[in-house]
Amino acid sequence: MKIAIYQCKGTPKNVEKNLKDLQRVANSAAEQGAKLIIFPELFLTGYNIGDAAIDLAEPSDGQAAQSASNIARETNIALLYGYPERSGKSVYIAAILIDRNGQTLANYRKTHLYGSYENRSFEPGNSLVVAELEGLKIGILICYDIEFPEAVRALVFAGADFIAVPSALTKPYCRIAETVVPTRAYESQVFVSYVNRCGSEGNLTYCGNSCIIGPDGEDIVRAGSAEGIFIADVDSTAIAASRRDNPILTDLRAELYTSRVKKGLP
Repeated sequence: MKIAIYQCKGTPKNVEKNLKDLQRVANSAAEQGAKLIIFPELFLTGYNIGDAAIDLAEPSDGQAAQSASNIARETNIALLYGYPERSGKSVYIAAILIDRNGQTLANYRKTHLYGSYENRSFEPGNSLVVAELEGLKIGILICYDIEFPEAVRALVFAGADFIAVPSALTKPYCRIAETVVPTRAYESQVFVSYVNRCGSEGNLTYCGNSCIIGPDGEDIVRAGSAEGIFIADVDSTAIAASRRDNPILTDLRAELYTSRVKKGLP
């Protein structure tokens, strides 16, 4: 399957403009043969916008999601994008997966919130998600989530062969995209797509460095610091071959990590 990622700055606080960009980019990616396009964290609103993220939050079936569903149908490509989700009095950093027929397949709420801004403004999600899109089993994480190997392993053990990670990674933490993301792919023998913002937003400068990594930990495609669409072929059948060559999951002794650690001599 051809998968596209869109690294961008976005337009802060302007959902209408970002939806227009989503349609333009989705159409371009579809014309290049992509079946799925992934956008960054809080793509619809901007990330570093303070309380405006709360004001712009919508339900997972709100007006913005309905517009995105129409775009998916019109452009014939699946979409995965970040947005602030309102549910009752709570607001979450979320990512929604919509197939090319406009059907919502998954809605994931970020489970590991980073820093004072996120913890002050949002609630953490409490569950992980795996959804199937045209034979590809996709797990979804958001930004900081990928720094927890347990989250990736849980998705892999639930059947995921591709982990999609919308992100808003900022300087000076670029080593996450450069080193940690390939490590997560390698240690869990899974494709990982890390889709970051670029440029600046307020007092934050984003790292760019969006990428799709193979289960061998090698780059399939990697962006630099500029905005753009980047496309790679993801072949889920490569998972089995990779796991034969590197039996780390087979050799994993999971029971050791769920039992109590002893102190001193055995």
